[in-house]
Amino acid sequence: MIRIDGSSGEGGGQILRSSLSLSLATGKAFCIENIRAKRERPGLLRQHLTAVLAASEIGAAEVDGATLGSKTLTFVPGTVRPGKHRFVIGTAGSSTLVFQAILPALMMASGPSHITIEGGTHNQAAPPFDFLEKCFLPVINKLGPKVSVNLARYGFYPAGGGCFTATVEPCDRLSAIELTERGEITRRSVLAVVANLSPTIARREIDTVSHLLNWDRECMQLVETRNSVGPGNVVLIEVGTSTGMTELFCGFGRLGASAESVATEAVKEARAYIASEAAVGEHLADQLLLPFALAGGGVFTASKLNRHARTNMNVVSTFLPVRFETREESGYTKVEVGPAT
Repeated sequence: MIRIDGSSGEGGGQILRSSLSLSLATGKAFCIENIRAKRERPGLLRQHLTAVLAASEIGAAEVDGATLGSKTLTFVPGTVRPGKHRFVIGTAGSSTLVFQAILPALMMASGPSHITIEGGTHNQAAPPFDFLEKCFLPVINKLGPKVSVNLARYGFYPAGGGCFTATVEPCDRLSAIELTERGEITRRSVLAVVANLSPTIARREIDTVSHLLNWDRECMQLVETRNSVGPGNVVLIEVGTSTGMTELFCGFGRLGASAESVATEAVKEARAYIASEAAVGEHLADQLLLPFALAGGGVFTASKLNRHARTNMNVVSTFLPVRFETREESGYTKVEVGPAT
């Protein structure tokens, strides 16, 4: 039984989700204490509980402590069961994070899977659906599996109610890859989405991005949708490179934040990536650590390696005999994943 301290490092939900992913993928049981101890509302919230229940269903696991607010959980996995599964969060909790918790096991399973998840699809402090589709999964597919997703309905905070589906074609073995060269920036686009809100908000965001980045307005698009249970807004700045990499930077509309400030948040992240020479951005770097470790190795360059990522390294190393070597170089951080010595 592997023992995990949920208060270590960054002390958030990522420790739990990575533990679930690794437990399913390796067959190793774990017990985690102090779940989300460094959050304002510690313990399992609805989103985290859904991830636990989803992992339990996928892995035929025995679970103790799977209740709202629980700060301790024991998880003993069984055999991974691919196939057709549907999970409903019931709040605006991130459906993409729930999916990422079960994906590693499914992409190495004995057969294909079709997954439906309902909840938040565009949440602050979580990868939005567009990031999953355009940035994360293209890299995952380079490792060997074939994963595709389709957005059925937007889900914004606080109403939630979004939905997306995913198809996972597994592979026998993950391949180690290298993502060290970013190449030239060949594609730029901006998407401002408003759901059940005035399009004026999106126009102001586009004006702000256009002014701050000095990009051609022809690469900017406004989407007005009612395919959402509640109101919501997000601005997405997409950067594509000659090596085939895509990065996405987001600003989420919320009460008390002007359209200009939301757009400026996304621009700030985009500028940091553009100014670096890294192949992947700060958030993608964090999410690649676990699949690269399951592949047994790999290399990538990141614009920044944050505390979230370093905490994730410690969790991964608890389950797998891997090492992470990081080296600061001019304009980026180089991350090498390999067997522990």
